[in-house]
Amino acid sequence: MFYTFMSRVVAPILRLLFRPRVEGLENVPAYGPLIIASNHLSFIDSFIIPLVIPRPVTYIAKADYFEQSGLKGRFVRWFLTTLGHMPIRRGAQRAAMGALEQAVEVLDNAGAFAIYPEGTRSRDGRLYRGRTGTGWLVLASGARVLPVGLQHTETLQPVGASLPRPCWPGRPRPTVHIGPVMDFTHYGDLPPAKARRIITDEIVETIQKLSGQDYAGSYNHSADAG
Repeated sequence: MFYTFMSRVVAPILRLLFRPRVEGLENVPAYGPLIIASNHLSFIDSFIIPLVIPRPVTYIAKADYFEQSGLKGRFVRWFLTTLGHMPIRRGAQRAAMGALEQAVEVLDNAGAFAIYPEGTRSRDGRLYRGRTGTGWLVLASGARVLPVGLQHTETLQPVGASLPRPCWPGRPRPTVHIGPVMDFTHYGDLPPAKARRIITDEIVETIQKLSGQDYAGSYNHSADAG
């Protein structure tokens, strides 16, 4: 019911405000388990992707978003929880694995689960090395991967901004580039650690081609997660 309300009432309003441009929508499978892997430029990314993907999308969200105080905090907590977003405390390995195991449950039920291989937002606009939790999720679920490259979402809500702002004429429009689905079942016979690394690197390489970002070649150790 909530997804229907969002897709029919809220989504059209947000599209008018944010004016996202979408390329490659025909690549989105209509059904079946799907891992949506994207670069990460802004907090608003977790709203833009579900806004343009024509099926429910579940995310892992930073635990801090669920713990903010005040009216805004209560609204964000309600909104994320209702959407099925799952909290994760950055740096806690056991919590991270628990969230990924929950993600496998979503995929086992033919859902779509979105993940940022970089693990956190990019402050400088570069694309950072992917963390192998992405590869683990691919191997554990057997799901195909939908690569997504975002551009200009940081203009809607720069790092540090408390609220998004509309995309007025003259500002760069946020663009969502969606690539063809990727299948990694052929890596099932490799040693798990090697397979996780190869899969993650291939996903990030594809995202880079879609987003046009410079590749940093290192992990993003920014204190700001997203």
